[in-house]
Amino acid sequence: MVYHERVAWSSLIGTTVSTGLYLFLLIGFRATPIEQSDWLWAMLWALGFGIGLSIVLSITWSIIAGRRDPAAASASDIRDRDISRMSGRVEHALLVLAGVAVLSLCAFRVDVFWVAQTMFAGFVVSSFIGGIARVIAYRRGLA
Repeated sequence: MVYHERVAWSSLIGTTVSTGLYLFLLIGFRATPIEQSDWLWAMLWALGFGIGLSIVLSITWSIIAGRRDPAAASASDIRDRDISRMSGRVEHALLVLAGVAVLSLCAFRVDVFWVAQTMFAGFVVSSFIGGIARVIAYRRGLA
């Protein structure tokens, strides 16, 4: 497994775990309506945790791979660049859709809670689908 594929897997794991953590903090054991919850800090902690977990997993995985084969641990070629471009396009397209959804919600003066949740969902879906696209491209190729 090449470096960039390991990073994609680390990102998928980080996204999945941090989203589950956020949903647990937001929904779990609530007696009040969800719109009245203290969602901002839970969202910020979940985002930070997901990024941090992805970084730690990626570094740990790279150290383990580097001990097995130091020369191939961080090797990169044109295929990695093409896969990165393709998955970046997927991620950007989904973020644009999330941005349009957020603008639409703002136009209808929807509560800020739902606007923030929509943007967070856009980040999660973009990261997850982009990571899936990247992993599939590494496993099956771009053609």
